[in-house]
Amino acid sequence: MFKNVTIYRIAPGWDVTLESMETALDAARFVPCGATQDKAVGWVEPRGEAHGPLVESVAGQRILRLMIETKGVPGSVVREKAQEAADHIEATTGRKPGKKETKALREDALLALLPQAFPRRSACWVWIDLQNGWLVTDASSQGKIDELVTALVNAFNDLSLTLLQTAVTPQTAMTQWLSATTPDEWPGGFAVERECELKSGDEEKSVVKFTRHNLATDEVRQHITEGKLPTRLAMSWEGRIGFVLTESMQLKKLAFLEGVFDDRPDEGESGFDTDVALSTGELKQLIPALIEALGGETALGASAVDPSRPSTGDAGPPTAMSRHAATTAVGDDNDPPF
Repeated sequence: MFKNVTIYRIAPGWDVTLESMETALDAARFVPCGATQDKAVGWVEPRGEAHGPLVESVAGQRILRLMIETKGVPGSVVREKAQEAADHIEATTGRKPGKKETKALREDALLALLPQAFPRRSACWVWIDLQNGWLVTDASSQGKIDELVTALVNAFNDLSLTLLQTAVTPQTAMTQWLSATTPDEWPGGFAVERECELKSGDEEKSVVKFTRHNLATDEVRQHITEGKLPTRLAMSWEGRIGFVLTESMQLKKLAFLEGVFDDRPDEGESGFDTDVALSTGELKQLIPALIEALGGETALGASAVDPSRPSTGDAGPPTAMSRHAATTAVGDDNDPPF
């Protein structure tokens, strides 16, 4: 169910019933794109049953699902069709369309082509744990996260969300764990696995990636000594969950390891309930353990500790680089690193 995890803290005082949530989400139920519409966003039934509830409650945990449908037309096709219209205007009137008219021709061309475009759909899970005050999503990109947060805030006017902040930044903690000479220096219950990405902060902006590679080596520690800092690190927790921790506090490539889902039914409604209960049950233990490993949660507005460089906050992944040198260890980046 969850392949990625981004954790938000729900502001105190938000206590909403299932009935009021259902009413709020029903007003924004998913409707597929119309003929000339390029995007549609709305809530769908978590169980996949038509006309079913939009909010599911399993073992006290609330589960939602947001659907995003997009239709795209290649820009070259739009320009070609617009140029045909411009050529026709020039041939019949003897004048070339100006910038404003050319823009309008391209908009008309897009509207004419959209009905022929194939829609693409992607869905995002949302897990709400009111007892702990968490909202967790598996949205895989910043664009989808933004769509999701916007949809939630539009549905629930009194909902306030902030990204989870810890006393020690993930990058600082990952640097310490990779610099460790023995596993005894890793936080309790956690193990460093076989994938990481290191980036330098100098003008070269060099990148070193290790995939399916032993990270407890002098080579990795030497890269850190030279100033390359980790942006991604594969880890496991208690031999039950594997994930890749990022510098922006996201968990990627989440995988429940062998034995966790042994009692899961093969199919049916109970399968959905069991998936939710097992996955949220495991994550309810992992998240506090990870927060503790990162020095505990900080209050809103407090700065995380990052002694490795001047305090600028954990700004997330860096922007595009003008110069980019990369070294990649042998391995398949798509395989789970556990």
